[in-house]
Amino acid sequence: MSTIKTKDGTSIFYKDWGKGRPVVFSHGWPLTADAWDAQMLFLGNKGFRVIAHDRRGHGRSEQPWDGNDMDTYADDLAALIEHLDLQDATLVGHSTGGGEVAHYIGRHGTARVAKAVLIGAVPPLMLKTADNPLGLPIDVFDGIRKGVVDDRSQFFKDLALAFYGYNRPGAKVSQGVIDSFWRQGMAGSIKGLYDCIKQFSEVDYTEDLKKIDVPTLVLHGDDDQIVPIDAAGRQTAKIVKDATLKVYAGGQHGMCTVEADKVNADLLEFIGS
Repeated sequence: MSTIKTKDGTSIFYKDWGKGRPVVFSHGWPLTADAWDAQMLFLGNKGFRVIAHDRRGHGRSEQPWDGNDMDTYADDLAALIEHLDLQDATLVGHSTGGGEVAHYIGRHGTARVAKAVLIGAVPPLMLKTADNPLGLPIDVFDGIRKGVVDDRSQFFKDLALAFYGYNRPGAKVSQGVIDSFWRQGMAGSIKGLYDCIKQFSEVDYTEDLKKIDVPTLVLHGDDDQIVPIDAAGRQTAKIVKDATLKVYAGGQHGMCTVEADKVNADLLEFIGS
């Protein structure tokens, strides 16, 4: 397996396939780089170099007790990009990974970045506050924490239904996708996954979004039950200069899997332009 060591000695697993302009993927919670299989295979076959890592505490990466915070996640991404000496990269982030991409740019700039794509991403802020009335109440995230602590195996099986929109009337349910979601979630450290909940719910990425100065595509489903579009995608598109928002009618959170063909076509058009 390919790994790098970060500045605190944590081993980060990554995939690096193909040749051409680099596209770097940051996955959502509680997943791994495997969540990008459809996009990496497609874009790799289209002549791009595709790279994805497992966030620390997730998947095949090391499971440290400390450092499960967005500052460190962004620095880990920077370490990978610098280790591979990537230039003119397109950064693609889904859900929590969208926060990671935004925070990477906020902390490290865009010297190595050509474009950014945020898919069902958590910025600017998921938590409901006096200044962010469209967010979700803290009780929602406390419920996620309780689910992870009490019985994360069953919690992940249940969460997958809303994640992929399988709880909607007429949805074509794939047991294989549910099993894959569960497998990826169970591969992570319960400590890392627990800590990460705060990072995707309570971190305010507004200032990071303001620093994005490269062409940015925002993809979001208007039936996203995990990261509501009004609090996230639509707000992000207003904050990022010259961002392009594309709304998937009836789209769910797990759109990269459920609507892979559509997402792949949009990525190819944007990255290849």
